[in-house]
Amino acid sequence: MNVVAALKLNMTNIDDPRAGNHERYRAALDMAEYADRCGFAVVNVEEHHGSGTGWLPAPLLLAAAVAARTERIRISIGALIVPLYNPVRLAEDLAVLDNLAGGRLTVLAAIGYRPTEYAALGRDFTRRGKLMDEALEIMLAAWRDEPMPGEGQGFIVTPKPYTKPHPHLLIAGMSPATARRAARFGLGLALPLPAPAVEELYQQELIRCGTTGFVHKPEPDSRHTLLHEDPDRAWHEYAPHILTEIREYASWGREGISRPHDAVPDSVESLRAHGYLEILTPAQLLDQIAAGRTEILMNPLIGGLPIEAGWTSLRLLGDHVLSLTTVR
Repeated sequence: MNVVAALKLNMTNIDDPRAGNHERYRAALDMAEYADRCGFAVVNVEEHHGSGTGWLPAPLLLAAAVAARTERIRISIGALIVPLYNPVRLAEDLAVLDNLAGGRLTVLAAIGYRPTEYAALGRDFTRRGKLMDEALEIMLAAWRDEPMPGEGQGFIVTPKPYTKPHPHLLIAGMSPATARRAARFGLGLALPLPAPAVEELYQQELIRCGTTGFVHKPEPDSRHTLLHEDPDRAWHEYAPHILTEIREYASWGREGISRPHDAVPDSVESLRAHGYLEILTPAQLLDQIAAGRTEILMNPLIGGLPIEAGWTSLRLLGDHVLSLTTVR
């Protein structure tokens, strides 16, 4: 039985900007270290700004802390909203992070879709496509051995990344423009949802541009997983925290932007049927793995879930499931 386990640390808390987060961040690092020992394949951090729940706004900082506490697990920033950064500084930061991680870094570069984030950080939302293209061009040039061309002519970004020719970089999204951009730069395409038409366009653009790439996409029916010996009890205890995250994420939806799990459940029963998250016993998860399941994604601190409850779920996965399977 082969399975890929991923730890998600988006650091959502209760919906109160004044809520304390120190212990939760310390717990996140302890959890990443535990996941590394248990054979998890990846720990994922992501980026949002202005969140009432404290949704992680500084993924580079948390990724660096995780890199310092782990040895084998891959560290994925998914997604990093690239146009919100100075591209030269971002190239430097990612090069340092890739060296800290010893090449274990993956970056899913996204354009973002929330005008408020652009406004808060002084970036022009209407120019986001142009900003993204400019940033990618500058970053890829900065990671090469020769001095940067253009306005940065003569300037050399150091250190160079551990990974050659650059950190593992994909373009995240599911619009036609995203597919064209990924193919044009010869980068992988990361789809948050199955999107056959976008995937086909990407393959066509790779041929047209004379570049190579690949598509990363979740398994069909992919969802978050928590573990508990009594799932019925856990649903009633954990539902307020799960709903906190779902409601905030849904509030950011924009017309014409396809995103997973945008509907908001109005009861525990509808939440269980929603598809965002499942709560299983270890035995139930082992049965699914035996039937062919290959991916597990766990967010043990979701929506302010108490730290001990998160640890219970994580330890059930590490000690009672992954110890009985072949992780990869």
